[in-house]
Amino acid sequence: MSALAEPKIDCHCHILDPQRYPYASDVKYKPAGQEIGTEVQFNALCDAYAVEHALLVGPNSGYGEDNRCLLDVIARGKGRFKGIAVVHNDASAEELAELKTQGIVGIAINATYHGTAYYKNLQPLIRRLIELDMFLNIQVEGDQLIDLAPLIENSDVKMLIDHSGRPIPERGLSQPGFKLLCAFGRNERAVIKLSGLAKFSRTAFPYDDTWPYVQTLADSFGPGRCIWGSDWPFLRAPDRLDYGVLLSLVDKLFPNAQQRGKLLWDNPRRLFGFAKRSLAT
Repeated sequence: MSALAEPKIDCHCHILDPQRYPYASDVKYKPAGQEIGTEVQFNALCDAYAVEHALLVGPNSGYGEDNRCLLDVIARGKGRFKGIAVVHNDASAEELAELKTQGIVGIAINATYHGTAYYKNLQPLIRRLIELDMFLNIQVEGDQLIDLAPLIENSDVKMLIDHSGRPIPERGLSQPGFKLLCAFGRNERAVIKLSGLAKFSRTAFPYDDTWPYVQTLADSFGPGRCIWGSDWPFLRAPDRLDYGVLLSLVDKLFPNAQQRGKLLWDNPRRLFGFAKRSLAT
């Protein structure tokens, strides 16, 4: 068996369908062309690659805080999907609780899009997430995690870190943001998404300048707190990406089938509470 055929849960992907769900008028970036990925396309891809479930992440690009597309796709998924939503920083407990009833397991913050200062007053939202037992999903790059650390390092919030923390490969394993991320690996509430290698690599496929970072994070977070995501449909990708080729990297980086099973299936199923989905019409 290989990652291509093994049952899996994709923990970072997006649905972008401006024909059915028009983009917000005030967003900074509107994905187009090959960046668009519809519900129909993604379901077909999941069926082709044994993706039983997926964690859909609401994109800042295109939709911003408009979660209607995300929620509609989850509702039609018959248990296949759960989601991470984007909300205003002052979202109420009632709003978050309602999102949770609709399959949302966490809220995303994206410092690579908004910068870190945008989130300086996030403590009330973090407290509400703790009370509701929801995740704070964090995307940073370089040393941005250091700026966000005062918000989260002494908090009880459950954390998901996107795309291996997006370190700068040429700065080495000792760069401050990456060292802090590895320290977070000792926190049982933190989970790392070993995803998005193309987002921070300085080389073409197979992005081997990122491999030392992936392996270091796998060691730091341990086998029970690493998950995988494709980042489909690959917004702002520098080159064409193929889902099956990305899965082949999982085999290269994690040749041990037991470790791969935890990464692709056991961990996300436990963390996000996926159950066997109903295929009834």
